Amino acid sequence: METAHRVLVLDDEADVREWIADVLREGGLEVTPVADGAAMQEAMLRQPHSLVIMDLRLKGEDGLTLARSLRQRSTVPIMMMSGKGDETDRVLGLELAADDYLTKPFSGRELLARVRASLRRCTELSQPAARRESAHERYAFGDWMLDVTQRQLSRADGSACRLTQGEFALLAAMVRHPHRIWTRDQLLDQTRGFDTEVYDRSVDVLILRMRRKIELNPSQPAYIRTERGQGYVFCGTVTRV
Repeated sequence: METAHRVLVLDDEADVREWIADVLREGGLEVTPVADGAAMQEAMLRQPHSLVIMDLRLKGEDGLTLARSLRQRSTVPIMMMSGKGDETDRVLGLELAADDYLTKPFSGRELLARVRASLRRCTELSQPAARRESAHERYAFGDWMLDVTQRQLSRADGSACRLTQGEFALLAAMVRHPHRIWTRDQLLDQTRGFDTEVYDRSVDVLILRMRRKIELNPSQPAYIRTERGQGYVFCGTVTRV
């Protein structure tokens, strides 16, 4: 019997936390609601979670610091929430750790749609390797090897580079189609995959994060280059292995 996905919800407002939990439970998901960072850490150690939804603005705690600490330990997708619609909050959250961002107030329908989209991607990426072996995908570029089937990025010396869900989806799409100019909307389709309001600056943040990881000089990228007024393009020679 297939086990339901479990989602951790961190919000210090009890009514908001329980409302989100109720929406997710009605959608068939298991939920761990917590009120602070200590409880989140304990819950994450106690059992695996498929997604973390957390408030950016917490009383007495910095949501960004908590998210960054979690990201250093895990690749679990993180969905951030904030009552502010300020662009700076979104950029900071996405740049530091988050895979998605919700501005309060939001509807239960939007929340569930985004959560389901994120979990669908996780399920696809976690399929047993034996079921995908016949279609194993690996691409080499420069000193890097991107294993799409195993969802791994590594250097020629074998050292691994940890990618978040959004970073992996973006890099895989671009590496599969080198020298193609991608608009922000096209990249959002690749990295999001759900039909709700999107935030196009998240693509810019993902590009920034990827450059910091794979480029020798992120300020003068050799791989992911900007096409002014059009979007982004993956340059260099890509070989399917």
